[in-house]
Amino acid sequence: MNTETLQLIQQHFPPKNPAHIQLYSMATPNGQKASIMLEELGWEYDVHKVDITKDEQFHPAFLAVSPNNKIPALIDPQGLDGRLHALFESGAILLYLAEKSGQFVGRDVVQRYQAIQWLMFQMGGIGPMFGQVGFFHKFAGKDIPDPRPKERYVKEATRLLGVLNQQLQGKPWLIGDEFTIADIAIFPWVSNLIGFYDAGPLVKIEQFPEVTRTLTAFLARPAVQRGMKIPS
Repeated sequence: MNTETLQLIQQHFPPKNPAHIQLYSMATPNGQKASIMLEELGWEYDVHKVDITKDEQFHPAFLAVSPNNKIPALIDPQGLDGRLHALFESGAILLYLAEKSGQFVGRDVVQRYQAIQWLMFQMGGIGPMFGQVGFFHKFAGKDIPDPRPKERYVKEATRLLGVLNQQLQGKPWLIGDEFTIADIAIFPWVSNLIGFYDAGPLVKIEQFPEVTRTLTAFLARPAVQRGMKIPS
């Protein structure tokens, strides 16, 4: 990132401390992934709200960090090689922070890839499918007379919850005893599905007791409670 681009970003999103990680986000499930991870790490960082209700994600300053106009995005003045590094896509941000910290990604290479595969499960399945349930159940999709789109996404979201429920059998967290980026990625979406989207009855969430048990444990973590509200 050149100096001119960085100045454009900082003019619109003034940093409190330019030496800190700069997080550009909103308190949606994808945004919460990054803030929860940073809170779990206990690192100092600056938060910049990108108000997607006002189309701020299309502002040139944000596009300079996130060309796909999606939150969250991050600038680390001290990247893995000691130089400034900008990053977008919530899954990539989780992997980056795990790599930099050496935390929340398993104790060995086998657990590392277990965590990564469940992170990919969220990115490829949970996020897109739960988001579509929200659209067709709570937002504009509810006005579409054809019931088949909603039925399709509800069926797939229910299937994914079943996969999660099976994986969590006999485990406190997705890959076992260790809390990882897989849990950080998935459970904001589960919380959003049955909370903000009010779709718990729709997907029969009571059929997935392992999921609800783990969600309760997830939401009880102090860092999660802080991260879910960032930016306020």
